[in-house]
Amino acid sequence: MLKNLASHFFSDDLPRSKWLSLLLFAVLLYVVTAPFVFSGARSLNVAVTICVFLVLVGSFDLLLGYSGMVSFAHAMFYGIGAYGVAIALHLMGPGWGAILVGVAAAAATSALLSILMALVSLRVKAIFYTMTTLAVASAFGALVLRLNELTGGDDGRSFKVPEVLTPGFRPFEEPFWGLTFTGKTLTYYLILVLALALFFLMLRIVNSRFGRVLEALRENEFRAEALGYRTLAYRMAINTIAALIATAAGVLMSLWLRYVGPQTTVGFNVMLNILLMSVIGGLGTVYGAILGVVLFVVAENYLQLLLLKVSAAASGFPVISHLLEPDRWLLWFGLLFVLVVYFFPTGLVGRLREIATNGKISSPS
Repeated sequence: MLKNLASHFFSDDLPRSKWLSLLLFAVLLYVVTAPFVFSGARSLNVAVTICVFLVLVGSFDLLLGYSGMVSFAHAMFYGIGAYGVAIALHLMGPGWGAILVGVAAAAATSALLSILMALVSLRVKAIFYTMTTLAVASAFGALVLRLNELTGGDDGRSFKVPEVLTPGFRPFEEPFWGLTFTGKTLTYYLILVLALALFFLMLRIVNSRFGRVLEALRENEFRAEALGYRTLAYRMAINTIAALIATAAGVLMSLWLRYVGPQTTVGFNVMLNILLMSVIGGLGTVYGAILGVVLFVVAENYLQLLLLKVSAAASGFPVISHLLEPDRWLLWFGLLFVLVVYFFPTGLVGRLREIATNGKISSPS
C-alpha cells in the first residue's frame, strides 16, 4: 500500500535506483532542515538556490530533454519573473497587491512571448526556433539595460518586500528548536513549498499522456504527425508551460534576494549554467535537475574554499599551489564537467538507473 501511495504521489515515476533514492532523500533532508542545522548565510543561500534552480532547470528539461527543443531564451523568462515582481514592488510599494500585479504581468508577458516565438519559428526547422530564442533573449537583455528608470540598468534594482517577509519580522517570541523564526525563515519555507509543488507538477506533466506525446515528437515528429497528433499545438503548449514555470522561479529568487540585476537573471552566463546543470543531471528526467543543480551550486559555492585550503597546504610546491589557487576554480569545475559528461553520458540519473538495472557500470562508448 505504501509503495502504491508513493507511486501515485510521484506520478508513477519513482527514482528506480537505490542510490538515486538516497541522494534525493539527502537533498530533501538538507533543504528542509537547513535553517535549523546551518546558521551561516552562505548555507541558507545555497539551499534557496538549489530550490529555485531545480525548478528552473527542470522546466528547461521539459523543452530539451522531453521535447527535443533547444531554447536559449529560458533565462529570459526567468528574468521576466524576477523583474516583473521587482518593478511592481518598486513602483507600488512593498505590498501583497504589488506582488500579485508583478506576477500577473510577468506571467502574461512570458506567455505572450513564448507563443509568438513558437508561432514564428516552430512551423519550420528546429534550428530556426533555436536562433529565434537566441535573438529574442539578446534583444530582451539589451532592453533591460536601456530601460534604466524601471530596471536600474547595469546596477539592477533593489526593492522592499512586505514586512512579513523581512528579517526584522518575528512571528514568535521564543526560539523553536533553537531557531529564531524571522520573516526570512518564512520566506525560505515559502520558496521551498512552492518549489516542491512545481517539481511535482513537472513530474505529473511528463508522466501524463501529454508527456508521452512530447517524447514521441522528440523521437520521430513525422510518425507522431502521421498518427494524428497536432505537433505544432503540443510544442507550443510545452513551450508556454516551461516559460511560465521558469517565470515562477524568477519570482521566487527575486523575493529572496530583494534584488534583481541583468547578470543574475538574463545574462548569457545564467543560460549557460542552466544548460550545464541539465546535462550533468541527465536530460529527459526531472530528477536529473536536482542532482545537476546540487553538484553545480555546491561546486560554485564551496570549491573556491576547498581550493584555498588545498593551495595553502601545497605552498611548498610552487607549480601545484599555483594551479590550485581559488581564482582557478572554473578550470577545475570545467574539468569536473568534462569527466562527468565522459563517464556519465546519460547524466548522473541515467547512469544510476543503468547501475540499478544492469548491476554494474558499463564503460563509456
